[in-house]
Amino acid sequence: MIVNLEDYRRRARRVLPAFAFDYVDGGADDEQTLADNRAAFARWQFVAPVLKDASVRSLAVRLGDTVLAAPLLIAPTGYNGMLRHGADRMLARAAARAGIAWIQSTVSTASLEDMADGGGGAHWFQLYVLKDRRVTVDLLRRARAAGCTNLVVSVDAVHFGNRERDKRYYRKPMKLSLASYLNVARHPGWVLRTLAPGGMPGFGNLRPYLPPQYQRGVGGATYFAQQMDDALNWQTLAWIRSLWRGQLYVKGIMAVEDAQAAMALGADGLMLSNHGGRQLDGSASPLALLPAVRQACGPQARILIDGGIRRGTDIIKALALGANAVLVGRPMLYAAAVDGEAGVARAISVLTQEIDRTLAQLGCRSLAELGPHLLRRRDT
Repeated sequence: MIVNLEDYRRRARRVLPAFAFDYVDGGADDEQTLADNRAAFARWQFVAPVLKDASVRSLAVRLGDTVLAAPLLIAPTGYNGMLRHGADRMLARAAARAGIAWIQSTVSTASLEDMADGGGGAHWFQLYVLKDRRVTVDLLRRARAAGCTNLVVSVDAVHFGNRERDKRYYRKPMKLSLASYLNVARHPGWVLRTLAPGGMPGFGNLRPYLPPQYQRGVGGATYFAQQMDDALNWQTLAWIRSLWRGQLYVKGIMAVEDAQAAMALGADGLMLSNHGGRQLDGSASPLALLPAVRQACGPQARILIDGGIRRGTDIIKALALGANAVLVGRPMLYAAAVDGEAGVARAISVLTQEIDRTLAQLGCRSLAELGPHLLRRRDT
């Protein structure tokens, strides 16, 4: 029985080959940041008032031109087809049915054109900036043509993190070891759900730009990493802002001064993120930085966070400390791997029920009533 999101993680460990599970589950180096993203939420305790009428509640939130039924978005995640064939569409459809947004990654398995209807709901696009500016221009053109109204520019993955857990499954870059192949053989269900429909997936959005030998399989990831713009700077971001007429969010902000600079440059919103602990190990958690960024950027700034969110109580804590909404990544991937679209829908439902219940227990009728007065720091 699925009772909470951790149940999906436990089941995903069983149904996925080890290399695929750890690709999703792992972080960089010693995974200190991965652990601290979770620990950050435990440092806060609720101070719940009583005798307040919260019999009728609303979870809705507006982010510019997007209205969400609940304050969460499915985070951009890459190469989801490695978990289950068609996983991107499953994420998009489940999000649409729940009235929340799905953010498509530059390195998604499905292409922008495949997802032009966004699964029937809000369709956002996350951009990695490559050295070849023509590719960036073309990706933005394709995103507009696919109906994407919001652009999320990732600025924290110019230099890839050292993900040691991943490396243990390969005899050389992107070539699985014999032990890994034997482990795959012990997961025939994964083979049928993932490989049988069409073989190893590729990177749908990058297909027009990849050499033929990188069209299928994870080899494209190596080529992609080599093409990342390692000179990305504020001038590049200003250039992207000049090209994109819709809403623009900057993802990967982890310093107050960077948050202020991004807003001054014309960003419509910020996403505080340490890339799920997959980049610089030892980074602070987004939740820890949130109050300072909110104070510096003011009440009108749109601020979202990700990292370590596993419960509706986590989401309520983030909103009480100043976030407008949150991004959830890994739990949705575990759910897709286990039960496909139905699993993602169930994971969203579990979270929204937890959000609603926590809101009621705090005596709040809407998200606007949340604030730091409902929290205290745990005694050390």
